[in-house]
Amino acid sequence: MKSYEYDVLVIGAGPGGSMAARYAARHGLKVLLVEKRPEIGVPVRCAEGISRAWMEEVEIEPQEKWIDAEIDGAKIYSPDERSVVKLSAEQAGNEVGFVLNREYFDKYLASLAAKEGADIWLKSPAIAIIKEDGYVRGAIIRKFGEKVEVRAKIVIAADGFESQVARWAGLNTVLRERDVVSCVQYRMTNIDIEENFTHFYIGSCAPGGYLWIFPKGRKEANVGIGVALNKLREPGEVKRYLDAFIDAHPNLKKGSIIQIVTGAVSTCPLPKRIVDNGIMLVGDAARLIDPITGGGIANACISGKYAGEVAAKCVDNPSKECLEEYQEMVKKRWERKHLRNWFVKEKLASLSDDTLNKLMEVISQEDIKKISVRGILEAVQKRYPELIEEFEDLL
Repeated sequence: MKSYEYDVLVIGAGPGGSMAARYAARHGLKVLLVEKRPEIGVPVRCAEGISRAWMEEVEIEPQEKWIDAEIDGAKIYSPDERSVVKLSAEQAGNEVGFVLNREYFDKYLASLAAKEGADIWLKSPAIAIIKEDGYVRGAIIRKFGEKVEVRAKIVIAADGFESQVARWAGLNTVLRERDVVSCVQYRMTNIDIEENFTHFYIGSCAPGGYLWIFPKGRKEANVGIGVALNKLREPGEVKRYLDAFIDAHPNLKKGSIIQIVTGAVSTCPLPKRIVDNGIMLVGDAARLIDPITGGGIANACISGKYAGEVAAKCVDNPSKECLEEYQEMVKKRWERKHLRNWFVKEKLASLSDDTLNKLMEVISQEDIKKISVRGILEAVQKRYPELIEEFEDLL
């Protein structure tokens, strides 16, 4: 078996992996980025929404080629669609600002890693890790069908939701059914939508999740749905929810489906450990998906930067004690927010359509710039005093 030596091996060339490779290489490390597919960014398993706010932090310059649409804000619809909460792009979080072309975006991020000096192998899945004396020391890679050994001082696992590398390394990222959302998305054309807003629908149309429309310009959009796994009873149910929604909306029903993608998303609090001797997890592999929105591109990129920088510090001492700095950076950045959002996600999944309609009615009439927990509670108490006990813990 051929053997290769690197300082850092990054497994998975999505946004998190490419950014980890970029920042590790920038610090002079010898870096290899491997991707199991023959092409980076394909197939697209993403609603493709991001904000502008975090891009400067990871030195990403917006490029016209990978922006399909610029978005002014988000609209969230009550189950009966009579109440709409309108948020500006700044208020809507990390999933509103641009709708991407992920194929071009992911390739752009990989090119940034290559410009810093990282090597890239395509069609090269990791099939096992090398573990010696309690340390991850690299991986066995099937490079264009040939098994090769890649030895590395540090492995960064960026292999997404299904992350086998984490499991092989003994890091527990196992998910409960309630923390997995099963998704189906159509790329639709010839539809009539408000193209400068992303649209979100909550309630029984998407139990334990939500339904989205992300415009891509030219009367096209990603129209998708996520349903919590513990809310499903039979095969094909997620697609049926999506089809029923489209059938009920003439502006969508008139369109044509030109692509279908399926997948799953984690909606859990942070795992207890995302580092061990010789290994760090980033992005979806580290379960850094926002439990409410299901968005993860920003978090993947930022965690990739963190991991690349910590790798540079620990390359001569890749112990879990040294790599712990990365874990602490991740915890400081996301632990409290993700735990809070997980509680909100759980509570929202338990509310009836009637309760959600009343809640959304009150919130839609508030000045969103001045919205506060106290303000919402007082407004709800005036209008629907019987609801206060039901969702006081949510607010």
